Amino acid sequence: MDLESRGIPGGYILSEEFREADLAQAKALGFAAMKVFVQHPIQDRTDEEMAAIADLAFEQVMAMVVEVN
Repeated sequence: MDLESRGIPGGYILSEEFREADLAQAKALGFAAMKVFVQHPIQDRTDEEMAAIADLAFEQVMAMVVEVN
């Protein structure tokens, strides 16, 4: 919220397991931040698995912070 209030695009990345928690937080704050959901779980993934998850999310993450004109 702070970044957005200052005109700075921002967002966060979270795993699918936290989709409901994200909705509850957005409702409580009255603010739905930009976000990208990735596969769950993250813990105990190999470097190769994490790279694959990052590759799949890359375009969505960039879209959160780059304004397209």
